[in-house]
Amino acid sequence: MLVSESQSVSATRKISKYQKPCKQFVLYYHDNLLLDPDDVANSTSAKVTMTKDQSFHSPEAATAQGFYFYNMKTDYSAWFACTLVFNSSEYKGTLNIMGADLMPEKTRDLSVVGGTGDFFMARGIATFTTDAVEGIKYFRLKMDIKLYECY
Repeated sequence: MLVSESQSVSATRKISKYQKPCKQFVLYYHDNLLLDPDDVANSTSAKVTMTKDQSFHSPEAATAQGFYFYNMKTDYSAWFACTLVFNSSEYKGTLNIMGADLMPEKTRDLSVVGGTGDFFMARGIATFTTDAVEGIKYFRLKMDIKLYECY
């Protein structure tokens, strides 16, 4: 396949245009698991909240609606898809995140694939970092969200 010089220059301009995010913020994803000690295989999340700091008891910045499922029982990697629902004085609307969460990696980039309200048709990257793990009952992710398309 041949690419003309004008196509190559156009692609370069598009990439350089989005080097700086148009919106960036950090949220902490708190997942508190409801477990029956005799039935670990069927555990479910009791509540998933998003805060602006690491404290589980901080005011909610958003709630998460969606799912993640583990790819294997021996290796902790998951496929993640959720909608963050914002209803605060700072933001209103939703933000959709999805992709492979390769949990053994220190940081993982998942795609921001859209949104509504203040995040109408947003596109970008959510970088996950595991921030805390308390056995199989609780974990916290730091989500560094960078949006490159904001309307």
